Amino acid sequence: MTTHVDGIAPHGGHLINRIASEAERQEFLAQGEELPRVQLDERAISDLQMIAIGGFSPLMGFMEQADYEQVVTEMRLVNGTVWSIPITLSVSPEQADPLKEGSWVRLDDGEGGFIGVLELTQKYHYNKAHEVLNVYGTDDIKHPGVKVVYDQGAVNLAGPVWLLKRDPHPLFPQYQIDPLVSRAKFKELGWQTVVGFQTRNPIHRAHEYIQKCALETVDGLFLHPLVGATKSDDIPADVRMRCYEIMLEHYFPQDRVMLAINPSAMRYAGPREAIFHALIRKNYGCTHFIVGRDHAGVGDYYGTYDAQKIFDQFDPQELGIQPMKFEHAFYCTRTQQMATTKTSPSQVEERIHLSGTKVREMLRRGELPPPQFSRPEVAAELAKAMQVPVA
Repeated sequence: MTTHVDGIAPHGGHLINRIASEAERQEFLAQGEELPRVQLDERAISDLQMIAIGGFSPLMGFMEQADYEQVVTEMRLVNGTVWSIPITLSVSPEQADPLKEGSWVRLDDGEGGFIGVLELTQKYHYNKAHEVLNVYGTDDIKHPGVKVVYDQGAVNLAGPVWLLKRDPHPLFPQYQIDPLVSRAKFKELGWQTVVGFQTRNPIHRAHEYIQKCALETVDGLFLHPLVGATKSDDIPADVRMRCYEIMLEHYFPQDRVMLAINPSAMRYAGPREAIFHALIRKNYGCTHFIVGRDHAGVGDYYGTYDAQKIFDQFDPQELGIQPMKFEHAFYCTRTQQMATTKTSPSQVEERIHLSGTKVREMLRRGELPPPQFSRPEVAAELAKAMQVPVA
């Protein structure tokens, strides 16, 4: 692995910073009323922020056509750098038509607030069916990632971006630890090896088990839950964060774990998103990344371990972050502990498997998840959040 002044090198070798200086910000603000506007949805705002803070290094903006097409078909940028998910800003032809290549475009949030600018270098039509089949492996409109692509505009706007200002997160300002800061913190703590963990669900015993297995071999755990756009039936971010806080307070060593939010949006792209998530954590300074069962999957679109197998398609040196692959963990009633098929002699009927979906179903029925699946304090927090009277 390549080293850097603050640990592992960011993807592409340089941590991108596209947050405007105060002088640049004032200059953009002065021009704001004259610039053509594009309003960003929740995912595009997340992408803008991730580009600006370096989470998507080496990207400096939304992808031009050559990079976009190479990523869709080959999982690489034109220069050969591994990149598995297209990062694009899509608008309707009517919105794109008056915009001139070579000009500035004002980027607004959902309320019309001026949050960024795009130096428009290119606008291009793209093939939605080609994108979804390659990136998501399906064109089924029921897939949430596929639906986003089919619902979005037919023209991509490309070019470098600037975020006008990095505001504190409205819900979790204390956990807004951007790559520049996380890298400095890892160095300060003396963590030379750090394992990142991606999650969009409340932490349960299987997560805890694989995190602690990983923590036995590295200096620190970077617990990095995603708080950008997710499916409507996912547990809300504030509830998930309280569950993580409970777990860290009661069940983890305080000096070995760092909790921070990941502002990016879920794509539910399974194997490709596992690579994407690993590269993001590399930019945050992680040397290792946990890849479990059906990472970033949804429904039955991907094989149980497809997200682990995809890492074998790349030279470890070009990824620059080490995947830590874990089998599906369960509670073993024979050995009375968390285990996998690698460590347990149990039969299928001796294994307790529960998913986030099953937990939500249990809570709606007024049942608390068993302690073999969820720590009691976490189960109680979920029941309270869902306003379910638990028997």
